[in-house]
Amino acid sequence: MANAELTGVQKAAVLLITLGPEKSASIFKHLKEEEIEELTLEIANTRSISPQEKEDVLNEFYQVCLAQQYIAEGGIGYAKELLEKALGEQKAQDVITKLTASLQVRPFEFIRKTDPSQVLNFIQDEHPQTIAMILSYLSPAQSAMILGALTPEKQADVAKRIAMMDRTSPDVIKEVERVLERKLASLLNQDYTIVGGVDAIVDILNTVDRGTEKHIMESLEIEQPELADEIRKKMFVFEDILSLDDRAIQRVLRDVDNGDLALALKGAAEEVQNVILNNLSKRLAVMIKEDMEYMGPVRMKDVEDAQQKIVNIIRKLEDSAEIVISRGGGDEIIV
Repeated sequence: MANAELTGVQKAAVLLITLGPEKSASIFKHLKEEEIEELTLEIANTRSISPQEKEDVLNEFYQVCLAQQYIAEGGIGYAKELLEKALGEQKAQDVITKLTASLQVRPFEFIRKTDPSQVLNFIQDEHPQTIAMILSYLSPAQSAMILGALTPEKQADVAKRIAMMDRTSPDVIKEVERVLERKLASLLNQDYTIVGGVDAIVDILNTVDRGTEKHIMESLEIEQPELADEIRKKMFVFEDILSLDDRAIQRVLRDVDNGDLALALKGAAEEVQNVILNNLSKRLAVMIKEDMEYMGPVRMKDVEDAQQKIVNIIRKLEDSAEIVISRGGGDEIIV
């Protein structure tokens, strides 16, 4: 059977057979149950494959992968240009058409693969609304690094705009991409996309350093207290350990390094210190107190880093449902 006559499922089956059982098994892990069933049935019904068919399917798969990589690096126009040089105009167009029929390319994909410090150089002088839109499309880790490097005044403004953002028109996105087109890819096939919002800024604030987080929240509490309250309800900061019950605090402390705990408590409010120390054994509480006294003056950044490590442990335990953080409105447990 000629390769042109094979269906998509048949080509996928040929590819998996050609790759062998070990690689195919790892691919199956990323497929839906119905896709696995369909491919398994097709593989079982495949009687023979000629060496030419294997080669054709592998080449097609390689070309599509290559096109996807080029699109991510520099947009569809860039991918088409490179593929035309490698495959010829008609073949390049066939590959691009096949790929864009099913591939949804996120706006600013090229930025997502760029070092955040370089992105900062490109966008730091842009309007806060433009920066907010771009950060909404980046990963929380990238956005956190960029947000943390902005001026304090711009940090709060950008954070507020991300939180209040709803839907962004593709025309607006394309216009921003045109402004940055010398360095950034212009990505097509965009639809109205929900970006930003409170959840987006919470993800970012959960990742930035403690100092940046505190500054932004304090500014928002002055400018828009209702928005700040909504964001805080979805966040967990070190001082919020007071909202945990004793059992949850004890579970958290089992995973905390004693050195980090002493450093975190060194800069904590007395109320927080008391709650945590009361949930330690008497012997360990005495030891932590002695560590705090003997360590002398410490940098605020080191304290904040230690506190952030504990917050990360708390969030991880919450994600795994080992502890419950009360965030108001329905988190109460009725016995």
